[in-house]
Formats: sequence, C-alpha cells, structure tokens
Amino acid sequence: MAKIYLLNKPFQVLSQFTDSEQRSTLADFIDTPNIYPAGRLDYDSEGLIILTGDGAMQARIAEPKHKLSKTYWAQIEGIITPEALNLLQTGVTLKDGITRPAKASAIPPPNIWPRTPPIRERATQTTSWIELSITEGRNRQVRRMTAAVGFPTLRLIRTSIGPWSLDNLAPGEHRTLDVHLPATKKPIKKHHKKRS
Repeated sequence: MAKIYLLNKPFQVLSQFTDSEQRSTLADFIDTPNIYPAGRLDYDSEGLIILTGDGAMQARIAEPKHKLSKTYWAQIEGIITPEALNLLQTGVTLKDGITRPAKASAIPPPNIWPRTPPIRERATQTTSWIELSITEGRNRQVRRMTAAVGFPTLRLIRTSIGPWSLDNLAPGEHRTLDVHLPATKKPIKKHHKKRS
C-alpha cells in the first residue's frame, strides 16, 4: 500500500519544494514531509501532479517504460484542423525524433478556473481547445507537438495521469489516496556451477 497526493498545481509554480530565486514552489501548497513529485509539470503549465514518499510508486508513475497515459487540455492559437489532429494522432516529427501516436480531439472550451494572469488575447486571434493524451514524457512535449502542426499552445492543463485525475480539485488543492502497487515479477536468478 502506498500513499499518493494528487495536487492541482497552479500556473507559475515550480514542480519542486525549494527555489533559490524565491519563485512559488510546491511547498506553498503542501507541507507533508518526505514526499516528492512523480514526474514534473512545467512552471507555466497547470494541473495534476502526483507526489509520494514511496520510491516504487514514484518509479511506476514517472518512468516512461510504464507508459502511463497523461491527458492534457491545451488552449491553442487558431482553430484546430482535422489534418493537424491526424498528425498529432499518428506522430509528429520533433528535433528529438518522431513522437509516439497520441489520442487527440477537438473539445469545447472546458468549464475551468480562470488563469492568473490570463493568456494574452488579441482581437484578431481566435483560439480553440484540444484534448491530447500521450504516453511519453519528453521536455515540453505537448507544446512542441502543437507548435509543430501549426497551432501554438497558449494554456496547458494536465487533467489526468493513468487512472488518476483532477476531478474537482481547485488550483492549489490536494487530496490523498491509498494505492495498492501491483506485484512485479522478480527476475529468476540462474545459478551457474563453478567448474573445479
């Protein structure tokens, strides 16, 4: 049994507990000792971050080999096209290689909290929202993917990681869950007889 903490990380908060530049950190919202983020969420992104003091659980959530799906809502510049969605779904070529196929769909503007500060809106600029689910964890991957298909991300919110989601957590709020770790098979050690 492992305890995990689901936190809705606000905009412009670091995914760590200390900062030499006095920026806002996780310590401003959660004061439980000896827990650490399982994976990161960019300073300028919002939404779900999972913390735990259990090393096995942290690895299970954070390591890409476990391929836990992460779902995001992205507010993008312009109205997304079927062609762009198809590219996101089949794989986008980035500087560090082609992305794995993702789930991508256009969604209506979600009923969510206002961002502080809000995105810069221009009178001539239309925006739309997409939902994107990926199983990788490259640096700033969602932003790079949407930019690569011609629709830069203006606001990014992670809504779920694997089976865990934000649900009704407000920015800065967290809740705790007790989670059973599925058993992993231990490799069988082969004993080699020494030749005399």
